[in-house]
Amino acid sequence: MVDAPVSEIASAAEPSGLPARRAALDILMLVRAGQPFDAALENCRSFGALAGADRGFARALASTVLRRQGSLEALLAPYLDKPLPKRAERAMDILRLVAAQTALMGIADHAAVATAVDLARSFKETQGYAGLINAIGRKIARSGKSAVEKLPVRADTPGWLWRSWERAYGPNGVRRIAEAHRREPPLDLTLKPGVEPAACAERLGGAVTPLGGVRLTNAGPVAALDGFANGDWWVQDAAAALPARLFGDVAGKTVLDWCAAPGGKTMQLAAAGAAVVAVDSSGPRLKRVAENLQRTGLRAETVKADLLNWTPPCPVDALLLDAPCTATGTIRRNPDILWARREEDISVLISLQAKLIERAVLALKPGGVLVYSVCSLQPEEGERQIEQALERIKGVRRVPLAKAELPGLPEAITAVGDLRTLPSMWPDIGGMDGFFAARLVRT
Repeated sequence: MVDAPVSEIASAAEPSGLPARRAALDILMLVRAGQPFDAALENCRSFGALAGADRGFARALASTVLRRQGSLEALLAPYLDKPLPKRAERAMDILRLVAAQTALMGIADHAAVATAVDLARSFKETQGYAGLINAIGRKIARSGKSAVEKLPVRADTPGWLWRSWERAYGPNGVRRIAEAHRREPPLDLTLKPGVEPAACAERLGGAVTPLGGVRLTNAGPVAALDGFANGDWWVQDAAAALPARLFGDVAGKTVLDWCAAPGGKTMQLAAAGAAVVAVDSSGPRLKRVAENLQRTGLRAETVKADLLNWTPPCPVDALLLDAPCTATGTIRRNPDILWARREEDISVLISLQAKLIERAVLALKPGGVLVYSVCSLQPEEGERQIEQALERIKGVRRVPLAKAELPGLPEAITAVGDLRTLPSMWPDIGGMDGFFAARLVRT
């Protein structure tokens, strides 16, 4: 594990509630340094030292700051004569933490403000901001809740993303997406064949989804859940489980899973009886695929390779290309993406995606099926990417999805027969990730 810089004067006997808030701050500092939210959770020592309710609170607090950062900064702005300097990012995050607790999470004002001041005093770089944090924290505690309720829903979405989604999904669609991003997502499990969904859901205190997975709220540490150790299931958002289903019956077929890590789709295909070759450019991420396969008792070959320069020994029956993308469809679970992505990132990614699609088609037998997917809400990476591929690549055609293939989710099938899920779908049971997928066949 690694960690954000630790307090120089932290006491061994810290006030109640301070360790969890310190862990939330450390997580945020790792995210500000460039780590994805899930990696920051895994790498943060102070978070790893927590257990039970403290651990859950620290995660929720850090997630709320990222999820509602735009609203929090709008609350804080009237009390700052000018933005704090870049070197004071930790002090700014302490302000965001106290505002999140009092205005959004219903935490007692005194506890939120007092621990914020304690945090500021425990770092040399923020000691000089302790008085400011105390003063602003008290003001936000008095008026923040009513003020945040008056802010527009678009406050928590960067302007370029809002405009992109409004063009793609309309004014009502973008508002529903932004509202879905404000809520903590449930945890979805894909079950191994033979595991009965209703019984699994009952054991775990969850519910069976319309697509046959199990959905949990307030799940706690995944490795501690019943069925994890003996491989009954794996974590996989309901939307992420859809692309592998588009192949139909794969028993006995050779299927390539490109960009395979962390392995959810590899396990789906292996569980369905396919001979799977999981290919990824990252050795550490492929190691995680292998660990997941071992835990679940499923088999697949793993290959570390640069897919722009790798060719399979012979053409295959099917290929799943879950291409690198902006991942804007996973903001529910990775709220750091809101602030980490830039509009200029897209052009590099769509160029890579186009090259991978061309190579994927060449890896197929005649009649072989390609499923292209991205966990992105950006049409440039999904709908437009496929339309351009169909115009550019000879000898390939679309195979539209039928409603019977997605029971319980017919609204996810587009007019031309591709798959498009949105975070606002399934609103009554917690939503889902945004995904695009298209099914093509080599003629």
